[in-house]
Amino acid sequence: MPVAGRKPKPQGQAVNRNKPAHEWTEVANVPFESAPPLPETKPNGDPWSSSTQRWWTAISTMPHCTLWADSDWMFAEHTARLVAAFDAGDFKQATEIRQREKKLGVTADDRRDLRIRYVDPKPETEADNVTSLDDYRDL
Repeated sequence: MPVAGRKPKPQGQAVNRNKPAHEWTEVANVPFESAPPLPETKPNGDPWSSSTQRWWTAISTMPHCTLWADSDWMFAEHTARLVAAFDAGDFKQATEIRQREKKLGVTADDRRDLRIRYVDPKPETEADNVTSLDDYRDL
């Protein structure tokens, strides 16, 4: 699906030259690995469907999950319950799931609206491991 909106102009040709109200949050494009696991079963004791488990895997490994607090993870878990209901045939949940996924930043369009940008991680160089003598001057 194409990204909505006009393409950015080259540097120096922008019509609106004032600083944007909200800056972009740049996140290294590396899968997140510290997500809490989905509970063993749904609240009623039934097992999660394989589709819901795949959804959780996709959601919980997005790189910008590093920005999430505990409340965001609870929101994602509650959304997983709605996804499970949708998978079981309760299609009335589709609109709520779509709205929640937009808040979670699932698609590229959603992340653009949240001003989240994935960037390639910087390679670690030897200069990063060298101690600067300026840090120890005037002790």
